[in-house]
Amino acid sequence: MLVVMESNATDQMVAKVCLVVESMGLVAHPIAGAQRTVVGVTGNKSKIDADKIFAQPGVRDVIHVTPPFRLVSRDYRAEDTVVDVGGVIFGGKECVIIAGPCAVESRDQAMTIAEQVVAAGAKIFRGGAFKPRTSPYSFQGLGEKGLEILDEVRDKFKLLIATEALDTESLDTVASHADIIQIGARNMQNFSLLKKAGRLNKPIILKRGMSATLEEFLMAAEYILAEGNPDVILCERGVRISADHTRNTLDLSAIPYVKRTSHLPIIADPSHGTGRKDHVIPLSRASIAVGADGLLVEVHHDPSNALSDGAQAITPEMFRQLMSQVKAIASVLGRSC
Repeated sequence: MLVVMESNATDQMVAKVCLVVESMGLVAHPIAGAQRTVVGVTGNKSKIDADKIFAQPGVRDVIHVTPPFRLVSRDYRAEDTVVDVGGVIFGGKECVIIAGPCAVESRDQAMTIAEQVVAAGAKIFRGGAFKPRTSPYSFQGLGEKGLEILDEVRDKFKLLIATEALDTESLDTVASHADIIQIGARNMQNFSLLKKAGRLNKPIILKRGMSATLEEFLMAAEYILAEGNPDVILCERGVRISADHTRNTLDLSAIPYVKRTSHLPIIADPSHGTGRKDHVIPLSRASIAVGADGLLVEVHHDPSNALSDGAQAITPEMFRQLMSQVKAIASVLGRSC
């Protein structure tokens, strides 16, 4: 940690900061510069609560040199984490494509879409059985009936299943059906759910919250790892800014940042990241180009009549086009899809 003093801070102010630092069991290293003094702080084994230091007279800023997250950081593990989901590898040379509808609406709908996406090269089928919706009057999913339909999809098409758990109450039920459990953007800081997911022996897709910083995103993953589950796949799904041309803004810069900062694999969701089907293919190409370990894409055979998020669902024909293009981009990077 670095404590940056104001340019007019007195020697007494600097000395007081050093005393406060030492009272916390740490070591203070005052460094006098031409314009201002900086106090280096060492000896901390975890993140320091900087409020007490920041409150001292003459302190301009407190800068954390090491990240507050430990288990997810490159400092803790230098090599990439590889998450093996039934033989499908996240974090390796392959870019894994997860595809399917936003919500499981019926057996016929799920089977129709699954047949199309597996033929195009998807390895994992996505579909929500429990749906968190902004409006309480929107379709909330089929619940356990939806999970049973997903079981049928797995059996018939040999696809792995990714589906969302909304709360701690339904987590065990979802885990008994899913190969990967998704924790959605609205639940990124549902700490009870994160902790319980961390105690499961099941891979987790953790989506970035709609207004979450990358530090908050990685700290949420830390909750899961801290409970003993190392198999976390991060998912950039767009953040809200003051733009009206998309539903959200897919933060492509988050992907190389996370790759540099954390050892966990990260995929992108260009469907929620834009909210518009015409943006999904271009942003899928871009996501693979900047290093994403895979994609989470919404596909529907009849988007205009979808019960959930039809505006961002691409058709099976568009999905085949997407697969062709991302495979070409991945090959340039020495990867495959």
